[in-house]
Parts: sequence; structure tokens; C-alpha cells
Amino acid sequence: MKRCFATILILLAWLNLAFSQTNIKGKVTDQKGLAIVGANIYIKDSYDGGSSDENGNFNFITSETDSQILEISYVGFESAEEKIYCTSHPVEITIKLKPVVNELNAVVVSAGAFEASDTKRITILRPLDIVTTAGAGGDIYGAIQTLPGTQHVGNETGLFVRGGDASETKTFIDGVAVENPYFTDVPDIPQRGRFSPFLFKGTIFSTGGYSVQYGGAMSSALILESQDLPDRTTTNISIMSVGVGIGHDHLFNNKKTSLGAYASYVNLLPYYALVPQTYDYGKPPESGSGSLIFRQKTSKTGILKAFINFSPTKIEVTYPYSVDTSTQNFTYGDKNKNLFANASYQELFAKHWTIFTSLSYSRNHDDILLNKTDSATSLTSLAQGRVTLSRSVGSLSSVRLGLELQHPHYEDSFDQYTSKADDDYSAEYAEGDIYITQKLVARVGARLEYSSLLNEGNLAPRASIAYKTGELSQVSFAYGQFYQEPDRFFLYSADPLTFEHADHYIINYQTVSNNRTFRVEAYYKTYHDLVKTIPDTASTGNGYAKGVDVFYRDKKSIKHADFWISYSYLDTKRNYLYFPESFTPSFAAKHTLSVVYKQSIPKINVSVGATYVFATGRTFLNPYDPVLPGDKIPDYNNLSLSASYLTSIFQNFTVIAVGVGNVLGINNLVGYRYFTDANPVEVKMPALRSYFIGLFMTIGEDRGDDE
Repeated sequence: MKRCFATILILLAWLNLAFSQTNIKGKVTDQKGLAIVGANIYIKDSYDGGSSDENGNFNFITSETDSQILEISYVGFESAEEKIYCTSHPVEITIKLKPVVNELNAVVVSAGAFEASDTKRITILRPLDIVTTAGAGGDIYGAIQTLPGTQHVGNETGLFVRGGDASETKTFIDGVAVENPYFTDVPDIPQRGRFSPFLFKGTIFSTGGYSVQYGGAMSSALILESQDLPDRTTTNISIMSVGVGIGHDHLFNNKKTSLGAYASYVNLLPYYALVPQTYDYGKPPESGSGSLIFRQKTSKTGILKAFINFSPTKIEVTYPYSVDTSTQNFTYGDKNKNLFANASYQELFAKHWTIFTSLSYSRNHDDILLNKTDSATSLTSLAQGRVTLSRSVGSLSSVRLGLELQHPHYEDSFDQYTSKADDDYSAEYAEGDIYITQKLVARVGARLEYSSLLNEGNLAPRASIAYKTGELSQVSFAYGQFYQEPDRFFLYSADPLTFEHADHYIINYQTVSNNRTFRVEAYYKTYHDLVKTIPDTASTGNGYAKGVDVFYRDKKSIKHADFWISYSYLDTKRNYLYFPESFTPSFAAKHTLSVVYKQSIPKINVSVGATYVFATGRTFLNPYDPVLPGDKIPDYNNLSLSASYLTSIFQNFTVIAVGVGNVLGINNLVGYRYFTDANPVEVKMPALRSYFIGLFMTIGEDRGDDE
């Protein structure tokens, strides 16, 4: 139930929609007054908008009220924003767009990367897209799993990308790594991400070939940039079938400063009493969360941001199997406390230079009780800092220089045995985007890393090149080396280990119009120095992954509709851990298909959505009977539905929403557990279906001064 639809609705409640309607109309032209056909015009962070016709005219109805931002965009022109006031009276406006010589009409480096909510590049998924995707539960990672290159692994937490396991994908917030981006892990029950997508204005999901600014992940990077100052002071109240929440964001100091405070409480006991679960919960999931967010505009070009969150959780679950036999029940209990804090500062100086600095500290502590008798503890902490200097060169080119320092601490204990490890990790990097012409760009860089725990360094070169083949299309190539340290539990080993690493080779073709996106990407990846545990723990493992990813998104063909289709083909094998020879790992499906459809019905303020996921059966290797080709689970099928109704209660914007996961009730098998008797036990989804209903209210007003 961790992937319930609660967060969808909490986040939708932040959108300041209204029950009354205003007619927005006007015309979009170029600087010469010539009509622009097919320009995209919409109210920022809402369902409401339209496109300009053959005369450049547009006309649509909005349910927004008060001050709003109207966004206008068209390929080859600068995007524009206009502040409007929605008061139920018609609003008429003329917009002139300026042609530009920048990344909107120049080639961009795209191999391996999905850019989201970055107006200088290609918008794939905005925050609103993330939280309105049926089946994602308002979770960033759940929505990302509808993009090609990802795998649907129903019994493990994390993003599994292009033949890589969850440890090979890392999350970064404002440039720094997040050690525990998910709620505390529970055996065979995947956990959702800790952070709301509406905290972030920019999202880059890289399936490979990413920038040298980021390291520590062999397969993928999810790069998140936090929001700047909010537009207004708001208060949010949520009442859900699983809990309650309240938040207030106050804007003051002439709209140069904001301070937000948020709190929530979730208890799934009432929900589990009504909806049957696969496992027996002695203590259903219970959690709280408290956050503070501070933002300060320090100058016209500078901003300081700080965020801190503390969230305790409790859970106790009994499984119909244990680690010793396949019949005896096994109880797992966990009390988790997680703290995450970061601060960042960005400023333009010396005309062409920008400095970006960030600091972060996180601490995650688990008190684990096994079978109500045996105790264990797990502690991780990470202190880190980063500074990046960027300089623009000409109208398009740029260079980046940076330094990163990390100090992770790991500590695990069971009974009387305790293992500890500390590391001092450093990285220096340099990278340049070189525009040879407006149609041809190269990104070249290198990252130098060192780990005191491994007593080893490495040099990781990376390069990409992109060529614009037409007005709306381009082709890209990328190569890179990517390193990461072995899993923390192997770091306790007395055996000498080295960095694991992978080499990426990527070719990409994409075409982007104003409301349609198509991209196809082929890749080949080789793995080196993976950890092997048989016969001895050593860095001697290897492997490969190759495949093709296809993505198509269309917001034009069906009125008020938006849909995308993702398909992935994956061929991968690796010889690592206890594998007797090269074998397809259990988290890899050969074929994966995702279809997401959203339909807005403006006349009745309703939005509905559906997500269908298909994956071919994954193969499992029995470690006690390693006879190939191994055990295989059936194909995976899941259809999820969601709907939301926008209305007004006491003149305050209100959302009433419902959602159903796995609506067809397909009893998907998601894995196997193996025990000393070599008999596999089937692992199924935590629940046959999931349900959600909630009411969310937003109270907002403009406040420009101290009160």
C-alpha cells in the first residue's frame, strides 16, 4: 500500500484551481506580427490551456482564480510568461514571441537523458504529469517507471535500469547524492520515494551516459532541482483514507523570502482492516513527517535554499516463510528514523560565471526485530559538499569545473556482532558543451574519483555528440565510464575490493514537435570488477546489457487527452555474487511495455487516467540448486485507474479523488524465495488491489509584504 494514491492528491491540492470559470483568449505572433500556428498556451501547473489556430488565435476556459501565470511556448522561439488575473471576466491578450539562437532551436545532448520541466530543453514529464499518472501513487519513482529503460520489479525497492540493479541508480537533489531516497526497506514489499515531485522544478532521468558532475552509479542518475520561491502564501489541508496532513508556505519580505512548514500522519490500520493483504501485519505501517523549507532571494541572480525533513516509521509484518524453512512463519519488525537536510546557494558573478554550492547531511537508523526475539540495527549517515563553477562561452557553449567531497559512515549489528566502515570520497570534474555549429554539439569531460576505504582512484572519461538532422529531429551518440563502490555490506570484508564499473555506448534518435515526442535509443553496456562471493569475495565479476528503448508521447491527436507509450527490449547477463556462470539476473525482463492515458473533461472539472504495464516473466536462479536455465515466473500485467474532481468548499479550492491499483485483480507473481531445502516459495504482490479516496483543500492568497 506504500504506492497508494495518497500523494497524488496531496500534491494536486497544491495547485490553486478554482470552481469559477474565466475565458482566456488572444493571439500569438512573431515580432513581425505574423501568426504563429500551433503555439502551446496554458495556465502554469494546471490542466487548462490550448493551441493557437491557423490565424494565431487561441481561446479556452479556466477554473483558476486570482493571479495566475500564462505560459506560451513554440519550437524555435523563446518561451514567454504573462501574469493574468482570473476574476470570471474575459481576459484577452496578445503575445509576441522572439526567435532565439539557443537550445530551443539548436541541437541538444540527449543520448541517455530524459529532461523534465526544463524550459530550455525538451519537456517529458512535469511535476503535474508525475502526480496524475495512474498507478504511480504520486511517487516520482513510480512515474519514472513508465519511461523506457526501467524494469517493474514487484518485490524489491528502487529503480532498475537497463540491466542494472537498484544500487546502480542514484538520486541527486540540488547536486548532492541522497543516501536513502526511499522509505525504509521491508523484505518483498517495495517502498515509495520520500520526496514529493512538487518540491522540484527540474527533473533529469538519465538511463546512461550522464554528465561527469555526477558519479557513484553505474547505470542511471535521477537528478532533481528544488523549487525556487513560491508564487503566493498558501495553506493545505488533507483528509485521506490513510491519514491526514497540513502545510503552510508563507511568502514575505516583498516576496523575496519564504518559509514553509509541513506535517503529516499516516496509519494504514483502518485501511488494512477493510482491504485484504497478502501478509499478516501485526503492526500496519505507521509514519509521521515534519519538514521546514526556507528560500531567500539574495540578489537578482542569487538564491539560497534550505530544506530539512524528519520522518519516523513503524511496521511489523509476518511472512508465510522464513530464512530457515519454507513453512515456518517469519516476523519482521522495524522502527525507522530518517533525517535529511540540505542547503544550496547559486549566484552569477563576473558577468559570465556562475557559482553553485550545496551541502547535505542525512542519517538513517533502523531498529529491526526478527521473529520478535533477535534484534539488529542499521545506521547510515552521509555528510557531503559540492561546488561547481560554470562559464558561458558565446551564445551556446559552456564549461563546468567542480569539486565534491563525501564522508559516509556505515554501521550494522546483529546480536553481539557489529561492523563499521567509514570512507572519505572525493571527486574533481571538468566538462564542456562545445557548439561547433548550431546543428552540431559535443560534450566532453572527465571525472577523477578517490575512495580512502578502497584506497583506490579512477579516471572516468565521458563524451557525447549530437547532430540536428532536421528542424524537429536530431541524432546523438554517447560513450562513458561509470564507477561505484561495492555494496556497503561487502565493504566490511577483509578481502581487498575495487571500484565496480561499467562502460556505456549509446545511439539515440528523436523528433520533437510542440505536442508530440518520439525517441528511439539503442545501447550496449559492459560490466567489470563486479563482486563475486563464490569461492571467495573478490572483484572478479563481469557482465553485459544491451537493448532498445522506444518512447512516444502525444498531446495533440485526442482533444483534452495526453498519452505516452514506452517499450523496452533488454538482453543482459552477468557473472557475479553466487552465480556459477553468466546468467540473466532476476530483476531483468526481456520485454516491458507501459501505456499511460490521461483525459481531462473541463466542463465538469474532472480528470481521469489509466496506466497499463506488461512485462515478460523474469528468471530466477536457485542458489541451492543452480541448474540452468533456472525458474521463471509468469508474465506481469497491471491496469490502474484514477480520477479527480475539482470543486470548491467554503470558497476554497478542493480536490476529491479516487484510485484503484490492479483493477482487474490479476494475482501477479513477482518473485521467489529460496531456502536450504531448495524449494522455492512464491512471492506475490502485497495486495491483490489497492484503493484510495481523499479530500484536499487549498487556502491561498497573495501577500507581498510582511504582516
